[in-house]
Amino acid sequence: MSISDSAAPREGGDEQSSPRRGVAPSARGIGAGSPVLAFDVGGTDIKSALFDSEGNAVGLQRTPTPVLGDDPAAALIDEIARLAEGLRARHPEIAPESLGFVVPGIVDADAGIGVFASNLGWRDAPLRAIAADRFDLPIAFDHDVRSASWAEHELGGARAHDDVVVIIIGTGIAGAVLVGGEPYTAGGYAGEIGHSPVADGPDCPCGSRGCLEAIASAGAIARRYKAKTGVSPDGAKDVIARAAAGDETAARIWNDALDALTMSLAQLTAMFAPEAIVIGGGLSRAGGALFDELRARLTERLSFHRIPELLPAELEGNAGLLGAALRARELT
Repeated sequence: MSISDSAAPREGGDEQSSPRRGVAPSARGIGAGSPVLAFDVGGTDIKSALFDSEGNAVGLQRTPTPVLGDDPAAALIDEIARLAEGLRARHPEIAPESLGFVVPGIVDADAGIGVFASNLGWRDAPLRAIAADRFDLPIAFDHDVRSASWAEHELGGARAHDDVVVIIIGTGIAGAVLVGGEPYTAGGYAGEIGHSPVADGPDCPCGSRGCLEAIASAGAIARRYKAKTGVSPDGAKDVIARAAAGDETAARIWNDALDALTMSLAQLTAMFAPEAIVIGGGLSRAGGALFDELRARLTERLSFHRIPELLPAELEGNAGLLGAALRARELT
């Protein structure tokens, strides 16, 4: 089983943590089963693929998300239909039995509604119903990060645990909570970890103040360093390297980010008692500078609580697509 693409998810995993459902820790793909179409829609691009009966992602591609115009929900489904037609034309030997697609924003997956997506322009859009009218296939629909978290639970870093928080730290911070092996959704509003308040400031683009994302995202770390010094760093990794090299401004900004993340993880631990917290996204590649510090600070911050394992995500950039395919498989 493999995803034949340079952006394929990394192999990895603790060999002692055997996954459920017979999926090997180093497996790429979704395992044997019915063929499905899968789409991971983002504000910048759309990832799409056919998954064959062996679980291989065939024809995996990344295409720019088009301008969606005055009717963004219908325009998106038109684009998914165009991509699906191309995939099926190039691979007529694969007959998909269902289709899964995931989108960002606030998503009520149970109702099939895209509640709100600022980048894509819809509000209360019946996306699953529109897709069901367009395709002669069962349709699975979900939130992109929640879907990615489900894939991590089934195939990746969270596969040994059922009570898990997954946090993706990149330009922003997104997350999802799984309780008893099932996503906790609250009508699509759960999991907005990046917009949990952890301080009195700075202002966040969401309109609130002191959100975790405004302090500890990779984007915020780089922006805050530039605002303090006038120097544009080469991303958060550059700020972290400068901190390690003795740059006091970089060290303060990185320390603020770690403190904010520790506060958020401590709140999540006290509330949900997760067995593990899986961290992905660009900042997760900071390695020990992130994970070792968070483990130490979280242990110091908490008292009687069960300290969760802090684990790196394994599926990375294709997790949302894999999650969409897994959800589509559930319909067959």
